[in-house]
Amino acid sequence: MSKSTEVLRICEEKGIRMIDFKMTDLNGRWRHITIPVERFDEEIFTQGIGFDGSNYGYAPVEKSDMVFIPDPETAVVDPFTEIPTLTMCGDVCVIGKENKPFDQYPRNVSLRAIQYMKEQGIADQMLIGPEFEFHLFDSVSYMVEPQRMAFTVDTRQAAWNSGRETADNKGFQVPGGGGYHIAAPQDAAYSLRSRMCMMLQEWGVDVKYHHHEVGGSGQMEIEVELGDMVDMADKTMIIKYVIHNAAVQDGRTATFMPKPIYKEAGNGMHVHMLLMKDGEPVFYDEDGYSGLSKTAHYFIGGLLKHVPSLCAFTNPSTNSFKRLVPGYEAPVTIGYATSNRSAVIRIPAYAKTPKAKRFELRNPDATANPYYAYAAILMAGLDGIQNQIDPEKHGWGPFDCNLYDLSEEEKAKIQSLPKTLDEALNALEADHEYLTAGGVFPERLIEIWLKKKRAESRELSQIPHPAEFQRYFDL
Repeated sequence: MSKSTEVLRICEEKGIRMIDFKMTDLNGRWRHITIPVERFDEEIFTQGIGFDGSNYGYAPVEKSDMVFIPDPETAVVDPFTEIPTLTMCGDVCVIGKENKPFDQYPRNVSLRAIQYMKEQGIADQMLIGPEFEFHLFDSVSYMVEPQRMAFTVDTRQAAWNSGRETADNKGFQVPGGGGYHIAAPQDAAYSLRSRMCMMLQEWGVDVKYHHHEVGGSGQMEIEVELGDMVDMADKTMIIKYVIHNAAVQDGRTATFMPKPIYKEAGNGMHVHMLLMKDGEPVFYDEDGYSGLSKTAHYFIGGLLKHVPSLCAFTNPSTNSFKRLVPGYEAPVTIGYATSNRSAVIRIPAYAKTPKAKRFELRNPDATANPYYAYAAILMAGLDGIQNQIDPEKHGWGPFDCNLYDLSEEEKAKIQSLPKTLDEALNALEADHEYLTAGGVFPERLIEIWLKKKRAESRELSQIPHPAEFQRYFDL
């Protein structure tokens, strides 16, 4: 049975009227184009759908014609469209005598990273499990104008609404920083999160659990089961799409911004990871520190060596670094340890079996393009294995203590994560050979990323901040 015949069979079975194609732009947002089901045929899988790559951030206007080739394995009925619609992800190609995969397209970078890992004989599979933290608000407004710069968010469960004299105030607000695993009726979004998880399950995303997070002003978490790296990058896009749209459908709004609320916990996207080879775990050693093999320690060493430049892909927003501050369970120092949420790499003590033995990288957040971020994480770890970078010998731990409580003198001895996006970009410019190894990250992509992100950082640094009025207006 041909690819198109199978897709059309699904369409007829489910009453589909439209077919939607979702592509990822440079920043990690989905773009899409939709055709009537009657226009769908086998040629789409060979010739693709043409589009302007310059509007996606990849190509100059004079070389912007590209084609999208859908992957029928990703086909699913979109739960949010009024007209029954089948949606598909896929890959982007450069047009020529034969269409050639575009080396800067996020999904292609991720696929190439896995291929490179296999070529090195290190492993044949990387399994990852991201944790998705986000805020749910009842309303949001923001404005950036020459005469007015402001934002306002609100949620009925926030402590600031406890004194609201309205009929719908039932008095079950959540204290700031007091939301971790809180139960109903304070957990006002419990049913919505369950609906989100059911939608994800129907889309093929295996959910581990969901719960209210630390932030009292509407911070939530959905964690998924471990999965293949490229597939999980696809699912990261799906998860954000489902959470955003399910929130709107419920009359609320969701954001993955790392730090939407001052003095509350920020939203991270901790990434659990392990390698497999021939069906066996690469990271397990019963006699190693915390049950980890030498290979696992070298992988950790690669991550810690390159984490300043990694931040340019895993934390690519100015807001990212407002989360990476002391006191809110977000890492600020370069180190690793068991069961220690103040370290940038935490080894979960509860993951004891060989096929569960893993660690998590705690600095990433969901402003990242997942394809680039996960590929960069893998490339840093592979570099650590290839060069046998021992994290203990480099003084990166293990730190089995609360790093936030160290004296200033002790803290000064430990390397820190970048404190701004500019610092991360400078680190990337100086340290990216591990990314370009094997042609995984094209040099041109690094150049484009640095140029665009520096312009973004520069623009935001020039906008007056409301707090500056508070501090300086009367001087």
